[in-house]
Amino acid sequence: MRMLQTQRLEISSPLSLPMTMGKPKILLADDDADLLQGVQTLLEPEFEVVASVGDGYALIEAARALGPDVIVTDISMPLLSGLRAARQLKKNQPNARIVILTVHDEPQFVAEAIKIGASGYVIKRSANLDLVPAVREVLRGGSFISAAVQE
Repeated sequence: MRMLQTQRLEISSPLSLPMTMGKPKILLADDDADLLQGVQTLLEPEFEVVASVGDGYALIEAARALGPDVIVTDISMPLLSGLRAARQLKKNQPNARIVILTVHDEPQFVAEAIKIGASGYVIKRSANLDLVPAVREVLRGGSFISAAVQE
């Protein structure tokens, strides 16, 4: 399923296939369409990208409707930031697995993401090396933080 960036998702019943039925399902959220396409290309050999959205509200709606195995979201998005969307997702779906994919490498952003309940934090400039291992680790129940995060 492919969505336009800010299009509202209309689904009558959630999809909830177990991970053993196929590739793990990934939901992407970023307001940069080119980046979304690149991330999808990076992930698709191993994972199924079930939707791409461009704002935090669309992320919450798509996560509720699609039940992805992992959510990969940017922090800086229109209407509702990725951190605020992640906070709401964790409140409504405590088992949601979230990986933050962002340009923000400052420790305060990492600390906030972890406080909210994100399991992964990947810096965009390291995505080619870090994103797939981060998603794998989060699927195993672990956590992952890019080495590129400032100390």
